[in-house]
Amino acid sequence: MKRMESMLAIAALTLMSAACSDDDAATPENETDNIVVQGLIEEDQTWKADRIYELNGRVIVTEGVKLTIEPGTIIKGREGQGANASALMIARGATIHAVGTADKPIIFTTVLDNIKVGEKRGTNLTERAEDRGKWGGLVVLGRAPISYAGSLEAQIEGVPAQEKLGLYGGDNSEDNSGRIEYVSIRHGGTEIFGGSEINGLTLGGVGSGTVIRNIEIFANYDDGIEFFGGTVNVSNVLVAHQGDDGIDVDQAYKGTVDGFMVIHSGDTDKGLEIDGPEGAENADGAFILKNGTLIGGGSAASPADFKSKAQGRVENVVFSGYESGKKILIASSYDESCGVGSNAFKNLVDAKLIFTNVRFDDYEVEVYPSHDESICDTSADKITAQSLIVSDDAAVGAPAVTTWSWTISASLALLP
Repeated sequence: MKRMESMLAIAALTLMSAACSDDDAATPENETDNIVVQGLIEEDQTWKADRIYELNGRVIVTEGVKLTIEPGTIIKGREGQGANASALMIARGATIHAVGTADKPIIFTTVLDNIKVGEKRGTNLTERAEDRGKWGGLVVLGRAPISYAGSLEAQIEGVPAQEKLGLYGGDNSEDNSGRIEYVSIRHGGTEIFGGSEINGLTLGGVGSGTVIRNIEIFANYDDGIEFFGGTVNVSNVLVAHQGDDGIDVDQAYKGTVDGFMVIHSGDTDKGLEIDGPEGAENADGAFILKNGTLIGGGSAASPADFKSKAQGRVENVVFSGYESGKKILIASSYDESCGVGSNAFKNLVDAKLIFTNVRFDDYEVEVYPSHDESICDTSADKITAQSLIVSDDAAVGAPAVTTWSWTISASLALLP
């Protein structure tokens, strides 16, 4: 997760603002050229499956505008970092209708991918670390509640502070940003500023009126999917071989992720990174993560970190494949006398952070101080946490792997 301080540090970057009309987007130089899209989309558009669409820099669908993407369409992002990073952003009040099928998924990838019209995958890029971070990602912003320093709205990462189209959050929990189904987002996560990268799928204040299901994030350099508040429900999401966290929750996300799998290895970070509210607004927001499996490999891969007032429910989740000694981390804040503060551990004790039917083999639950580790002894808290998070052999985790048989992960035989 990238903190909001890092987000605001990019204020000096410039946003491309060239207008992009429907006629412009639909008029390539000849029948074999990709259709290049850039700047603002200010009229309704339909992207068709018989052409490849190429993102030249940050492309923003503006308020009141609908972008429709046909099943089987391929979208490729150009290379570039900082102000030149290519990404597709759906601003507040705009909608996206990207509804693919298992036979014809919609694919976001890089211009370096040799995939062609009508294909489900190219032949030159895989899950390798060197194939990540080749473009940005997909960003969807809405008007659902968030919790950020007491404010109703905030600025999403990757957009200058003065750009109003980068704002997300509000008071409409049922806000509708459209439908995203059978979509594969590949090889993204390019750097924006000073170590801050784009997630594969970023959801900022997205409301429950939005439908998101059957999603794959593949070989992204940063997080697979990150929630900044909001109430949207997501089902059947696969994150494979990301560079940072698999699923990242921030700012009191109050939705349900139902049916998920994270597959990551030794050059990555955590399967789950879960934060709670950052301000008074929407401070009661509580996530639900259920029916999921996290599969780690290598020395760096870590199962999960629940921190910063994390609150919500984890139900029927299986952690497997991690090296012995890896820990489910539960943060606790302490004052100078080592009194327990209001953090994830306190929420665990107060039944605001609840684990039900969770299975993990040979992994310990560890409570760690989020302040001065040298003066705080958490051994008693560790015993308490372990008594509240008991491995349950009845947990079965994610749906059958055939749920993601349409993905590039399945094509490359990366599923268990």
